[in-house]
Amino acid sequence: MHREVHKELEKKMDKTISFLKEDLGSIRAGRANPKLVDKIKVDYYGTPTPLNQLSNISVPEPRCLLIQPYDINALKDIEKTLGASDLGVNPSNDGKVIRIMIPELTEERRKDLLKTVKKETENAKVALRNERRDTNEKLKKMEKNGDLTKDDLRDAETEVQKITDKYIKKVEEIYSDKETEILEV
Repeated sequence: MHREVHKELEKKMDKTISFLKEDLGSIRAGRANPKLVDKIKVDYYGTPTPLNQLSNISVPEPRCLLIQPYDINALKDIEKTLGASDLGVNPSNDGKVIRIMIPELTEERRKDLLKTVKKETENAKVALRNERRDTNEKLKKMEKNGDLTKDDLRDAETEVQKITDKYIKKVEEIYSDKETEILEV
C-alpha cells in the first residue's frame, strides 16, 4: 500500500527537478545555449509561438546562437522579439539567419546570476520538503485508518526521508553544475 505512496512521491519530486532544470536552463551564463530562448514566444500570424517551433537553433561557436527560421517571413518578427526580450542581447539579421553573440559576463552580473540560481534551488528544496510533509501526512492517515501498522508507518516515513535526501542531493548537484557554468570564464 505505502509503495504506491512512495512512487507517487518520486513522481512529484521528478517534476520538481525537471522544473528546476528548465528554469535554470533559461538563465544566461557566459556561453551560448539553445535553452536561453526556450521561453521566447514570437507573434507568428497573430499567435504567440515558441521560437524553437519556428526555427532551427544551433550553437556554431561557444558564444554564438544561430537562429534559422523555417519561414523566412518570420525573420523580422523573431529579431524584434529577441531584441525586446530580457536576454540583454542584440540580434543581428543577415536576411537568412539571426546571430546572437553572447557577451562575457561581468563579475557583478555573475554574482547576480548566482543569487538567482541559489533562490531557485532553495525554492526547489522547499517544494521537495512540502512534498515530503504531504506524503508523511498521507501515511499517518493510512495508519489512523488501520491500513498501516505503527511499524509500517515508521518504515514508510524512513523511506520517505531517504527519497527526499536523494532529491535534495540532486538539487545541490544541479546548483553546483550551474554555478560552475556561470563562474566559467
